[in-house]
Amino acid sequence: MASKIGKLPVAIPAGVTVTVASNLITVKGSKGELKQDFNDLVKVEVKGSEVVVTPANESKAASAAHGLYRNLVFNMVKGVSEGFTKSLIITGVGYRAEVKGKELVMNLGYSSDFIAIIPDGLTVTADQTGKITITGIDKQRVGEFSAQIRKLRKPEPYKGKGVRYETEVIRRKVGKTGVK
Repeated sequence: MASKIGKLPVAIPAGVTVTVASNLITVKGSKGELKQDFNDLVKVEVKGSEVVVTPANESKAASAAHGLYRNLVFNMVKGVSEGFTKSLIITGVGYRAEVKGKELVMNLGYSSDFIAIIPDGLTVTADQTGKITITGIDKQRVGEFSAQIRKLRKPEPYKGKGVRYETEVIRRKVGKTGVK
């Protein structure tokens, strides 16, 4: 039983180098370098301009790890060549965000401002329209930081106020109708 995703080889674009040494994958590209440990359930090989991940045996755990590590390698290659971006939209009267050095300062309707320290390796920009853009080479860190920012003030369904992803659709509720 093999993973459907794991069977697909990962193409290595020009300018990206992938090296595999004793349970450590290193991917270097124009945007930076990423490293990932892998376990003995999978074998990772570089064949020409492709990375091939194969399961070590036929167990269910090896099949799951097969697809996991193939996707991790794919995300590493994409990260060092293109990078990852998540956009958040702040909606609400008086809600705003601005970047001050290595801090993201947000006014989200509470009595005090939220200050989020921007992790190393991530770039954050905030414009006047309430859009925050988070960019980096590590997909997991970009997603984690954007989720932490969204969690500070989740969008509410009545007025749509809060922090939401740019692609997220908020299902609006009607609220009180005033019927006696």
